[in-house]
Amino acid sequence: MKFRGIIFDLDGTLVDSLEDIADSMNNVLQRYGFPAHDLQAYKHFIGNGVKNLVREALPESSRKEELINRYYGSMIEEYRRNCLNKTRPYERIVELLDELASFNLKLAVFSNKDHELTEKIVTALLPKSKFELVIGSRAEIPRKPNPFGALLISKKLGIIPENLVYVGDTDVDMKTANSAGTFAVGALWGFRSKEELIENGAKYLLNYPMELIQMLRT
Repeated sequence: MKFRGIIFDLDGTLVDSLEDIADSMNNVLQRYGFPAHDLQAYKHFIGNGVKNLVREALPESSRKEELINRYYGSMIEEYRRNCLNKTRPYERIVELLDELASFNLKLAVFSNKDHELTEKIVTALLPKSKFELVIGSRAEIPRKPNPFGALLISKKLGIIPENLVYVGDTDVDMKTANSAGTFAVGALWGFRSKEELIENGAKYLLNYPMELIQMLRT
């Protein structure tokens, strides 16, 4: 087996956080007199970080930078309070992470979610998982699809990109994986479609989490 490590996206890959994100953003929208969105809409808002989600959720006429910054602050406060209300690991994710220990693989999380919230969710919901690195969005790490964070993980793990699997559920993840030179794997249980993942460079598709074990054994 040539793979020595795996980088996981968080939202839509390891945990189903859609309802907490949607509830938090809708609370902010309603507080400021804007219409809320249904759950399905948030599947397309997620993936490029919280600030972009705020931009997408606002009516076009209100997408001014000063307003986005104001509502972004409100969203971070709201989501910090609500991020563990309904968010849970996807079925068999914890089992998958336990099973991966037998492969002696180094594991990491790389998310466009703010770093503090990324760490909070991983610590609370995946306590038995032994991630070497957990990296979320912060000033010194450009958001995906910029490959900087994935390449930083590669360097810190001491594993060349060609020997890393990258598992994610969006076009952003597949673009990141390919730009970094890692093996792009699409998670079909997440927020986006099979077609989107293939169009953006998925080299392998997983229908369910434990299928990753099968892939590693082939």
